Amino acid sequence: MRAFISVTGRAAPLPSANIDTDVIMPKQFLKGVDRKGLDRGAFFDLRFNSAGQKNRDFVLNRPEWHDARFLIVGSNFGCGSSREHAVWGLSQLGIRAIIGTSFSGIFDDNCQRNGLLTITLNPDIVDRLLVCAAKPATNVLTISLQDQRITVDSTGEQVTFAIDGSRKDGLMRGLDPIDATLELAADIRVFEAKHFEISPWLDCRSQKTR
Repeated sequence: MRAFISVTGRAAPLPSANIDTDVIMPKQFLKGVDRKGLDRGAFFDLRFNSAGQKNRDFVLNRPEWHDARFLIVGSNFGCGSSREHAVWGLSQLGIRAIIGTSFSGIFDDNCQRNGLLTITLNPDIVDRLLVCAAKPATNVLTISLQDQRITVDSTGEQVTFAIDGSRKDGLMRGLDPIDATLELAADIRVFEAKHFEISPWLDCRSQKTR
């Protein structure tokens, strides 16, 4: 998982509320057995018309935002189904962080497990950032996870944000939950040995298969 310490990039505004995972990653892109090509599926029905050509009106297709690293979104972003493909697609598209007032719980958890930073802020602050993101002259932000700070590069305006300590540590070190668990492997083996010593009948390793 890619670590997140400090990232600078353009922010794109997506202010509509209740953008669900079917909008983020339509169902036709869930057929593959791996994660390849999901960047094309991200916001597919918004990015492309029925003929498969780019929709020039969609913000991520416009030259001022086509390489956006951040999204400023409306409330309840990521609602709907639990498809993890939505997060994989956003990451492959180059999105590193999403800023909004609220996120669907499962989507938020999926982001955490795949290195995509979500930042929850008060509506008035999100509205100010949406105004900045909507203008090419002010849409570049720097997000420092280490300092828990968002900076509007053109004006120097700064916004601080809160984040759970374990989540911050995992993102900064590029650890997914499995990696974090494996760091405790030695302690787990010690516990396992003591547990089986006390309750040897639970140790299936010593039992012969029939």
